[in-house]
Amino acid sequence: MSQPQLQRVERAETFTSPPAASGKIDRYFQISARGSTQRTEVVAGVTTFLAMVYSVFVVPGMLGQAGFDVSAVYVAVCLTAAFGSLLMGFWARLPIAVGCAISLTAFTAFGLVLGKGLTPAIALGAVFLMGVIFTAISITGVRSWILQNLPSGVAHGTGVGIGLFLLMIASSEVGLVVKNAGAGLPVALGQITSFPVLMSILGLAAIFGLEQRKVPGGILLVVIAISALGLAFDPKVHFTGIFSWPQLSSPGHASLIGAMDVKGALSMAVLPSVLALVMTAVFDATGTIRAVAGQAGQVDARGYIHNGGKALTADSVSSLFSSLVGGAPAAAYIESGVGTAAGARTGLTAVVVGLLFLGLIFFSPLAGLVPSYATAPALMYVGLLMLSSVAHMNMDDKLDALAGLVCAVFILLSCNIVTGIMLGFCTLVIGRVLAGEWRKLNFGTVSIALALAVFYAGGWAI
Repeated sequence: MSQPQLQRVERAETFTSPPAASGKIDRYFQISARGSTQRTEVVAGVTTFLAMVYSVFVVPGMLGQAGFDVSAVYVAVCLTAAFGSLLMGFWARLPIAVGCAISLTAFTAFGLVLGKGLTPAIALGAVFLMGVIFTAISITGVRSWILQNLPSGVAHGTGVGIGLFLLMIASSEVGLVVKNAGAGLPVALGQITSFPVLMSILGLAAIFGLEQRKVPGGILLVVIAISALGLAFDPKVHFTGIFSWPQLSSPGHASLIGAMDVKGALSMAVLPSVLALVMTAVFDATGTIRAVAGQAGQVDARGYIHNGGKALTADSVSSLFSSLVGGAPAAAYIESGVGTAAGARTGLTAVVVGLLFLGLIFFSPLAGLVPSYATAPALMYVGLLMLSSVAHMNMDDKLDALAGLVCAVFILLSCNIVTGIMLGFCTLVIGRVLAGEWRKLNFGTVSIALALAVFYAGGWAI
């Protein structure tokens, strides 16, 4: 990789005329220099935390279906979010929060454990190996190179496809959409009058209303309200308390700390899944950093991201940490955009998020109180928000836009993120060549398309 390509994401830029800084915190995070205040950064940190705290309910729920100890995963999710956000804030000094990625959690739970039959220990080993490779890709600059060669249509299409994927997961989990046992299409409408379905639809509508009114923590308020209704009317929901010391394992379960089976994950049967995790993480999480950094005013007209190299590395190292404590792969959270909308410009915002997640470890009984139909609206809402990426597709370049739509649709139809990305890249490259527009292609795009095609043709994909 050439030096200019590396500098494109690693070069630090000053985007505002810096007023006089006062205090060590101000100088370290360059708060005044970036046109912000300490109060603004703290408020933005609390806002970001409230927007993404639903993950401590959603992630344990999904991994719990795959046989993971829910209480242990709760602790792992809190520790991962704390570690990743603190690292991002103190080192990269960007207002980007990190946590266990919902999409990668779905990949781990439904693709690796339930779909491929791996044990939780081997799945954690796969997450660890993924973290090692992911970090190596980030440190060497390969990830930056991929980011710079990601076609616009495929980049936006990936966001749309992941949004559709999350909608499918949430809808099927509460029974709104069920597998069609008879002839016809593979899915059918579930029992729409059931309590879980009604609560999910009510919760989604409530999130719409609260977010429209810009109520801080609207998603969390809905999760709490639906959980309260479940406690009142659903005999399956039981209150077991609010505060407790962190439980590293429940009765009958071993601790997830250091439980990853790396040797088992190194088998030829699992390594393709590790590579699929890496591919998913590269395209799933990398765009988020660029998007949030842009919202925070930390990307200039030439595409330089302030401390971009550190941000990419902090993101990937967090997955290594997550595997050690028993969590799912980590990634920058798109909900960080809520914080930038509240004025976040510096790493102090991410530090606040990390500290709040650290304190949340002592409230684990709440995780068992929250039913799936209380978190499903949050998944649906995030999925719907991600569909807005379609508005950024350039319809004047029909080939690019259509390739992006291919990527989006087939992420849903195949229930696989990398499959959609592969089809998006390949249709774009082949379409450009047949249309006589091969000059619009670059070496990076063609290389990635060929790598993905070989990955699938060789039968290594999940």
